[in-house]
This record gives sequence, structure tokens and C-alpha cells, in this order.
Amino acid sequence: MADPASGALEAAEDSRHAPHKDSFRALALGAIGVVFGDIGTSPLYAMREALHHTKDTVSNELAVLGVVSLVTWALILIVTIKYVVFLMRADNKGEGGTLALMALAQRSLGRRSTAVFFLGAVGAALFYGDGIITPAVSVLSAIEGLKDAPGIGHRMGPFVVPISAAILVALFMVQAKGTTSIARFFGPITAVWFLVLAGLGVYHIADDISVLRALLPHYGVIFLWDNGLLGFIILGSVFLAVTGAEALYADMGHFGKKPIQAAWLILVLPSLLLNYLGQGALVLSNPAARSNPFFEMIPEVIYWPVLLLATAATVIASQAVITGAFSMTQQAVQLGLFPRIDIRRTSETQAGQIYVPQVNTILMIGVLVLLFTFRSSSNLAAAYGIAVTGSMFIDTLLFFVIIKHMWKRPTWQAWLAALGFGALDVTFISSNLLKIPEGAWLPLVLGLVLVVIMWTWTRGAQILTDKTRRDSVPLLELSEILKARAPHRAHGTAIFLTSDPEMAPVALMHNLKHNKVLHEKNIILTVHTAETPRVKEDNRVTIEPINDDFKKVIINYGFMESPNLPKALGLCRKLGLKFDIMATSFFLGRRSVVASAQSGMPLWQDKLFIFLMRNAANPTDFYKIPPGRVVELGTQVTV
Repeated sequence: MADPASGALEAAEDSRHAPHKDSFRALALGAIGVVFGDIGTSPLYAMREALHHTKDTVSNELAVLGVVSLVTWALILIVTIKYVVFLMRADNKGEGGTLALMALAQRSLGRRSTAVFFLGAVGAALFYGDGIITPAVSVLSAIEGLKDAPGIGHRMGPFVVPISAAILVALFMVQAKGTTSIARFFGPITAVWFLVLAGLGVYHIADDISVLRALLPHYGVIFLWDNGLLGFIILGSVFLAVTGAEALYADMGHFGKKPIQAAWLILVLPSLLLNYLGQGALVLSNPAARSNPFFEMIPEVIYWPVLLLATAATVIASQAVITGAFSMTQQAVQLGLFPRIDIRRTSETQAGQIYVPQVNTILMIGVLVLLFTFRSSSNLAAAYGIAVTGSMFIDTLLFFVIIKHMWKRPTWQAWLAALGFGALDVTFISSNLLKIPEGAWLPLVLGLVLVVIMWTWTRGAQILTDKTRRDSVPLLELSEILKARAPHRAHGTAIFLTSDPEMAPVALMHNLKHNKVLHEKNIILTVHTAETPRVKEDNRVTIEPINDDFKKVIINYGFMESPNLPKALGLCRKLGLKFDIMATSFFLGRRSVVASAQSGMPLWQDKLFIFLMRNAANPTDFYKIPPGRVVELGTQVTV
């Protein structure tokens, strides 16, 4: 998940001239707010859900020691060793996340691999499946604390879902305005939340100091061994403690590797471990507390402040997921997994501050449907986790490619790492599969729908490109023909956008055929997405003269950048290509696609592709082209 960590970035900007230590601290504090919001709210429900399965069949002591031991070692093995120690070393020019890892794997292979591309698409789809549940389960689990509130708890049950819905609707509604102004508070608020988690844990460990035995891994192993299928089922709930772990890797580009690692090792991990140990000690001394151990551990005198802080922490965690979805969408569009989508910048100064209206609306509707369908965090927890485990497994498979082909390690080392981490992933995937009848089917169905959309879009776009190429004339051949039969020349510059710079663009051919005119200067413009997050300004534009009439211009963008053609074309002056953008015409080919059962994809897929094309963002808006300078010429194509 890669989200725009504006608060930390702003803090870093403010301290640009300060000592490095201050800048490092600002980034680490920002990382606490954005990166660890999801995993930091897991104590609200993870322990409760794991213990829920044991209440009738396992003694209280064995259940508590086993669950706390499993949670502890899940945090150590999955988060600390897999992500913090190993996977964060596989960065794509400083960026992390499934799509960044996919692009890095493609680059390390030196060719476009269908298998790697498919893994990236599945990983992105699973991210959305997880992202739609996170806001609902996080906010609802905090607001459920009202049921245990001193004095009024017994009357608050009917209001929990409506209050949660109101908070979530408000959160989605403010996205269009951006979060730059409030994001600077995310880090400090979440840091206080982790300190409160640690304090509550230390306060209750004294209830039964013997809970420290759970730090030994053999209690978890014995618990799984003795309880067979039940232990396996409980693993699915234990995994709730590590949901959000992939954010460590995905947000690396915003904060840097070392600030995230420092925040995890110094504050986040110790706070989580202390809190889970405290919950365990509380349940050992008072077995009735297992029904909701987190809220049972809050002293009455500070109940309301902690409840408000928990709500704030869950809102921040939800914000990180929402902005992560925006960022993932931008990457997916740039990498060709989705059609063009309206992506708006909400800050002139903060890189990555974007808003995607369609994604925001879909997420809001999805979250509200989940909220009113499942109605409790326990029910939602049954659907939670399977998408994350699948995403983590895909990270492991892509990591195998990096170890073998990029780091040039021996094959046995690549297999050792993949099998070690893969065994953990598969174990948790298998235990989460048991949740499918309880609601875990939902993120899987959503992920499957998104994979079909990505597959349809990429396949349809390829068919369209191949058909257009077959029906087009090579640009060099056309330039020779025009020398022999010169058309009427119009003053000024014409820019023809095309995805294939070797062939004459459809708009150029139509302009010659119908208007029988050729401009004095003609630029064949292609926008290329690199397999790196960002492209340096020095490498932004490449110009290749063909002859006096035609020049090829390739504009390069990273998969985390938003295209702005006028700004990029301004760089052409430095390379000797001068023209007035306001006296230049942009020619775009608009293709009318017709479905055909006899060629290309199945008919249903053709219709889906046509629907996606019709609802894609206008290229004029997407590429920031002045609308008064655009000429569109249409053609009909069958897929």
C-alpha cells in the first residue's frame, strides 16, 4: 500500500535545513501515523477473536499462553523478519509495494513476463479487497467500546453502527479537499496511541506475571499441536494481529527504509507486544474479560479519553488505507492495468496528495454495505485477513524473482527464502480459507472481479494495438510517400498522440485522408511509463528526428507520477525543439470499438472492454492538454 504521507513529508520539508537527526525523527514520526495505523488498531479485536474460538474447549491458561505466543511470533516472523529485515531490501528506486515489486521484477528479468504481470495484478486486486474492509472493521471496533462505557454502555448498543457510519461518511467526504492540513497530526496522535497501548499493557502484566512465558515459541507450537483443527482455525484470528504489515513495505518511498525500521523496532513492536501480554495477563486473572479484553483493561477514570483516542487512531488507519487505494490506482493506471481514471491533485506542494473520485465513491459504498450487512467487528473480522495473506504470498513469489535475477543469488538461496516465507504465508492462507463461509468470500469475490477487469483491459488494449498496427502504415514509409506526393501545408505545429511511435498515428492518417493537409512541423508524441517510480527531469523527454517534416518525441513518466504534457513539452526547448504550445494543435485518435464474437476475446469480455473504454477519463483532461488546442478524429475498430 503506498499512500501520500503528507504530514511526514511536510515535517521533513520544514526541517530540510535542520540537522539530519531532526529530519530522521520527523520521518519516523510521520511513519508511525501513516504506516502503522492499521496494525496499531489490531489490539482492539485480534486477541478477542482468537480467544473466542477457545472458550468452550481449551483451559483458560493454555488458551491465553498459546494465543499470546502465536501473536508474538507472528509479529516477529512475518513483520520483523520477512518485511523489515528482508523484503525492505527489495526496493524499486526507494519505492515498495506489490506493483513496485512487480515492476522491479520485470526489470530484473529484462523482459515482460506474463506470470509476473499477472501476480502484480492479483496482488493489486487483493489490496482493494482488504482495503474495503479495513475502515469498517477498524472504526466499528473502536465505537463498540461505547457498549462498555461507564454509566451509559447498556444503552449504546443500537447506536454503534449509525455512529460508525457517520464517522466513515464524513471521512470519505473530506477526501476531495485533501488531508494536507490535518495529516501533520497523524504521527503525534498515533505515537500517543502506541504509548497508551504500552502503558495499558505494563499496567496489566502485573495481574499475572506468568504471562511472560508466552514469549517462548513452544507455547504456541504446543497449543497448535494439542488442538489440531481448532488451533488451525485460531491461526486465522491470530493473523488479524499482523494485518497492515505490508504497509511497512508499501510506504517505504514516502518515509525511507531506516525511519520505518526505527519506528517499528523502537516504538511500535514493543508497544504491541506489551499490550498483547497485558491483555493475556488480564484474562489469566479474570477469565470473564476474554469477551472484550482490550476495553476491559482500560481503567474507568481514563475510559473516555482512551475511547476517543482509539477512535482517532482507527480514523487515521482508515485514512491511510483510502489514500493507499488512490495511490495504488494511480500506479495501476500508469502501468496499464486500468483505463485512464480522473485523478486530481489536492495539494500544490505535497507530492502524492491525490484524490480519485470514482475510487472514493466505490470504497464508501462498499464500506457502508459491509457495515450494515455485518453490523459487528466480530462478524467483519471473519471476512478480514484472507486478502492480506494472499497479497503477502504474492510478495514472496515476486521476491523469489528479485533474489534470483536481480541479486544474482544461487537458485538454492532463492528457493530457501521463498519456501521459508511461503510456508508461513500458505499456513495463514489455509487457516483463513476456513473463514470463507463466514464472510471471507467477499474480498475474494471483489479481488476476482478486479482481476477480470484488469485482464480484460490489458488484453483488449493489446488486441486494439495489434489491429491498429496491422491497419497502419510505418511512419518512415509514410514520410517517403509524402515526399513524392506533397500535400497542402498548414502553418504551425501538429502533435499526434500515439502509443506506437513506429507507425503513423490514426489521427495523422485521417487528417491526410479527409483534410488533405500536413502541418509545417509534425510531432509524433508517445507517453511511456517506466518501470521505476519516478523519472528524473533530465530523462523526461527524448527527441528523435525522422526528417524535416516529422520528429518523434517520447515523454517518460514513472508509475507513481501524473502526466502533464504541456509541462513536459516545455523541456523540449532545452533540446532544440521550439514551438508555441498555444499555437499548436493536438490531434487525438478517438476509436469507436465494436464487439465481435468472431475475433479477439469472448463477446462478454468485448462488451466489458467497450464499457471500460467509454468510461475512461478524457485524454485531454488526463494529460492536462489545453482543451482549446485539441482536435479529435474518430475511427471504428472491431475487437
